[in-house]
Amino acid sequence: MVDKELLKGTLKTIILRLLSSYGRMHGYEIAKKAKQLTQGKVLITEGALYPALKKLTDAKLISCETGLYNGRKRKYYTVSEIGKDCGITDYQNFLEYTQHMLVLLNPE
Repeated sequence: MVDKELLKGTLKTIILRLLSSYGRMHGYEIAKKAKQLTQGKVLITEGALYPALKKLTDAKLISCETGLYNGRKRKYYTVSEIGKDCGITDYQNFLEYTQHMLVLLNPE
């Protein structure tokens, strides 16, 4: 399982990339997709996910609408155009950071 501190620093990027790649999702779907894609290594808790979704909604990086799912009200999230651009930038920054960390952690 991925360390919570590492996850906290990348949660915004994860959410934006998942919504960009898979489209409209509710919170549980986001957490489930992250778990599925990483074979259970990335577990996003409700306590981390929903405040992050609220923050991204407030920043207009994602939009939120209420809909029904199996007879239950759910909030569905969609990435905005600004959010797509931000997600691409965050992704590129993360790749660059990862490359630098590999150099630092694997000295000759």
